[in-house]
Amino acid sequence: MTYESDSIDKKRQRYDKWSRYTVTAFGGLVLITLVVLISHLLTQSLPLALLPKIQLEKTYGLPDKHPIVANGDIFSGQPMIVKNGPCRLALMNVDNRETFLSLHNFTRPCDHELAAISLMGENALVDISSSGQVRIVFARGLTYGSRIQGASRSNQQEQSDRRLAATSPSSVSFSLPVQVWQNRKRWHVELSSRWAVAKVVTDEAVFVRWVNRKDPTLRIDKQFEDAQDVVLLPGAEMMIVEQNNELTLMSLNGPPQPLGDVGDSGMSIPLSKRVFALEKDRTFLLIEGETNSESSVSRWVLQRDERGLTFKKTYSIALGKQVRVLDVGEHASGNVLILLTNQSSLLFVNRVSGEIVSQQSIAHQVSHITWFGDRIFGYDNNQLYIWRADHLSGITTWRSLFSPLHYEGYSEPDTVWQTTSASDFTEAKFSLTPLLIGSIKASLLALILAIPLAIGAAIYTAFFAKSRLRHIIKPAVEMLEAVPSVLIGFIAAIWLSPKAEQFLFSFAFFLMVVPFVLVGIALVQREVAGYLPSKIRHGAELGFAIVGVFVLGFVSVEWAPFWLESLFGVNGYEILAAESDSPIGKTTIVVAIALGVAISPSIYSLAEDAISGVPDELKFASFALGATRLQTLMYVVLKVAFPGVVAAIMLGFGRAFGETMIVLMVTGNTPISSWGLIEGLRALTANLAIELPEADVSSAHYQILFLTAAILFAFTFIVNTVAELVRKRMRLKG
Repeated sequence: MTYESDSIDKKRQRYDKWSRYTVTAFGGLVLITLVVLISHLLTQSLPLALLPKIQLEKTYGLPDKHPIVANGDIFSGQPMIVKNGPCRLALMNVDNRETFLSLHNFTRPCDHELAAISLMGENALVDISSSGQVRIVFARGLTYGSRIQGASRSNQQEQSDRRLAATSPSSVSFSLPVQVWQNRKRWHVELSSRWAVAKVVTDEAVFVRWVNRKDPTLRIDKQFEDAQDVVLLPGAEMMIVEQNNELTLMSLNGPPQPLGDVGDSGMSIPLSKRVFALEKDRTFLLIEGETNSESSVSRWVLQRDERGLTFKKTYSIALGKQVRVLDVGEHASGNVLILLTNQSSLLFVNRVSGEIVSQQSIAHQVSHITWFGDRIFGYDNNQLYIWRADHLSGITTWRSLFSPLHYEGYSEPDTVWQTTSASDFTEAKFSLTPLLIGSIKASLLALILAIPLAIGAAIYTAFFAKSRLRHIIKPAVEMLEAVPSVLIGFIAAIWLSPKAEQFLFSFAFFLMVVPFVLVGIALVQREVAGYLPSKIRHGAELGFAIVGVFVLGFVSVEWAPFWLESLFGVNGYEILAAESDSPIGKTTIVVAIALGVAISPSIYSLAEDAISGVPDELKFASFALGATRLQTLMYVVLKVAFPGVVAAIMLGFGRAFGETMIVLMVTGNTPISSWGLIEGLRALTANLAIELPEADVSSAHYQILFLTAAILFAFTFIVNTVAELVRKRMRLKG
């Protein structure tokens, strides 16, 4: 007998040991998964915290010391333009042996003027004859003609060249007044997608001719007497004119506007060396202050006000004494600006917030810099230096993520999330504030709608309802928790959103009146139930409440709008529509209704367990002291169950904050920084589902999305942890 007992005990101990090992292993696996998840989120968003830096990659010296006129992305086949003699410009690139080859020689008579300009990264050559005939030819079309002459090129390479040549912009030709051109002191040509603009400076005036590229017969001439200089902004159809040490903004069609809030416009440096227009000419940087004193650089953005289109100063960056900006480089797809200074340094600046994120010293002084991809090309005379730029997403700062900033085209600073653009050289707007507001707003309103419904139902089934009725209602409500959120979102998007325009005001009326209706039913149901048969008398209060709610719903839909219009002469739908720019069916209230329905079963289940778990001895003791059922509920049951109820509410809030499919399907996904209940929204979760599949891996956009995922994880983790701690602490105090 003892032997059999010992054998059973040993067997039980083995089972216990292996069960403990299994449970521990699975628990450890859960912890490892959690650590891997957190680590992946952090490693993907960590590059945002790294400072941009550069590393010298290549150095080239041009043969015969030809001076460089314009940079080109030689790694992608775009040639650079060099001056190959007094009357010749050459298009040069490197071969596989990194030897410079001349692809095309652009030769003209020596009485012609030659120059090179750039538009959106495309180089073009400018040829002006002695009689003022202007011809602008894009370099891509010239190099194609030279490339196809080589017999060694493959068919695939020739087809690629043909495609490049086909997409190359056409040449532009127009003329300048002969007398003005012959009296020139200096000249300059600029391009935009619509205009070709030539500036000729003479002793008497500055002459500017605007020529429409699609219709060269459309010309606009401007002449400025006694002007020191004029800066052309063809993309904005404007000019900055310096007259009597005052800066004036001149548009093609509008009146002149003084460029206000300029620190020191009377500098000894020419205006063309102080204004650096970014691509598309919607933003320019202006150098203020003398070189030997405290100087700064300010950013001016295009916006519309009561005067029409104008430029407004948004921020100023202090540079220090004897620091002068020589050139500015703009990244095509990021908010990165590099400022080349006379101190042989590069300043990495967030173009929107104006923060200097990093400063890098360079061993070689250059006079011009250009971005091509993630490489910086700098040159001085006949030396070309190429740096590799790393950690460019580190240009993102906390201010650019959460503070209002002044973007191009906006009249005031704002928090905007807009990451996609149809073209390069467009500001990316990475403000997380609209997404956080959308998530918090939808979650809080859903919680406000779900708490009365879920807690009220939990109190009824756990305290007032008979045991038989409780065993029917509780499983039925908990079954709703198993309904997929995508199904709730689908029903809300297909049925609720289209009906919202018609019934949203009725629903608001229903929410305001339903508490009074339920209180009235509670006051009269006892007397009415006395006339009912004893078999259905118990639980009749539930039937009375259901009937009252349905009657109120019918009144709210059919009669309430008519009553409001008859008594006050207003239309409920017009009131709501006037307060919002978003469609009524895509507003926060509609989202909150669907989200409240989704989280109500979870809150109900946890709260009902907490209330029903109150010991019967406490209830009986309260009854023995003469307390009524309502007094027992308020002062005994709810006080004891309060920690569990609070935990249920907080867990419901965490569930609402992390919900994806409902907010994705029901909202219009418009990231608006507004707490209005009849405005649209975009939540953090919906934003991840929408944009993560489309984001370029390792881009700033991709890493910011992982940062939002980390914020979402941290928020829900903290909410759930606090809910558990609050529950335990309140239970210990109780």
